[in-house]
Amino acid sequence: MKRVLLIALSILTLSAQAQLDKTDSVRTNLSMNNTDTVAWVYNGTFNLGINEGFLHNWAAGGEIASATVNGLFSGVLNRLYHRHIWSNNLDMTYSLFYAYSNNFTPRKMDDRIDYTSKYGYQLKEGKDFYLTTLFNFKSQFTKGYDYEADNWDTFSTSKFLAPAYFILAPGIEYRKGTNLSLFISPVAGRMTVASKIYTERAPEGAFGIAYGKTARYELGAYFSGRYVANITENLTYKVRVDLYSNYLAKDYTDSLGNVVKKDSPGNVDVLWDNLFSWKLAKYFSLTLGGTFIYDNDIPYVSTEVDKTTGQVVEKNDLGNQLGWWQIKQVFSIGFLYKF
Repeated sequence: MKRVLLIALSILTLSAQAQLDKTDSVRTNLSMNNTDTVAWVYNGTFNLGINEGFLHNWAAGGEIASATVNGLFSGVLNRLYHRHIWSNNLDMTYSLFYAYSNNFTPRKMDDRIDYTSKYGYQLKEGKDFYLTTLFNFKSQFTKGYDYEADNWDTFSTSKFLAPAYFILAPGIEYRKGTNLSLFISPVAGRMTVASKIYTERAPEGAFGIAYGKTARYELGAYFSGRYVANITENLTYKVRVDLYSNYLAKDYTDSLGNVVKKDSPGNVDVLWDNLFSWKLAKYFSLTLGGTFIYDNDIPYVSTEVDKTTGQVVEKNDLGNQLGWWQIKQVFSIGFLYKF
C-alpha cells in the first residue's frame, strides 16, 4: 500500500507548477480592473457510453446478447470575491449491465455521488495558500445487491444514504486555480451513517458501524489532492487522492475479549481516482477510468468449498485479516458534452 501511496502523491507533487487556468485569469482581471464584482467560474463534463455485444450460433460459446450503459458527470462551480473563494466539485457516475442470460434484468456496475465544497481565504494576496474549511459527502443513488447470492433481489446490501460518508475539516490548502488543489487537515471529523437493516445483519455491524447502531464518528488527519492535466487539446487526465487516518481507531473485541476486527490509526483509508478522457470528435469521446480504494472497514471476503456440503461459501475472517483493496476499472466510448 505504501508504494501505491507514493506513486499517487508523486503525480500530484510533480504537477505543483500547473499552468494558470480560467479561475486564475478571472481573478487577475478583477484585480487589474480594481472591481468588487463577484465572479462565478464553472465548467463540467457529461459522458454517456453504450456498449453492446451479440452472438448467434457461436461455436466458442458466450453471452448471446448484452449491453452496458454508463453515465458520468463531473462539474466545478467556483465563486471568487477579493481573497475569498468558494469552490464546489460534484462527481456522479451510474452504470447498468443487461444480459440475455438473466432476462435483461438490469444489474448495477457503478453508482457514486461525491460532492466536495470548500471555502477558503487567501492568506496573502497574490499567493497560492488558503485557510480553508472542507465539506465532503459520498453516497449512492440506488440499492446495491450481491448478484452471486441466491435470490439476490430479496435483500439489498446498500442504498441511498446507507452508507453515507460526511467529512468536515478545517485546514490549509495550496491551489492553482481549478487545475491543482492540495488540502491537508490535522483535525478532520468524519461520520458514517447507515440503516439498522444493514448494521444488524452481522455481529461486527456494517460499513465500520457497530452492531445495531446507525452512525460512527471519527476524528483524524485528512489529505485531499486533485489535479487536472490537459495533456493535449483533446486529451485530459484527472487524478484525485484522498487519505484519512482515524486517531480513535482500535481493535474491536466481543464480550469474551476476542478480536472481532483489527484496526489502528496506521490503517490509512485511501481513495485514488484516475480518469483519462480523449475527445475523438465534437461530441464523442473515449473514457478510461480506474479507482482504487482501501478501507479497513470493508473486509476481504474470499470463498472456499465446504468439505461437508460441497457448496461454495464465503470466508470472512475479520479477526485475522485487515481490509483489502477495492478496484474498479471503466472503459467507454460514447457521447461527450463539455461546458
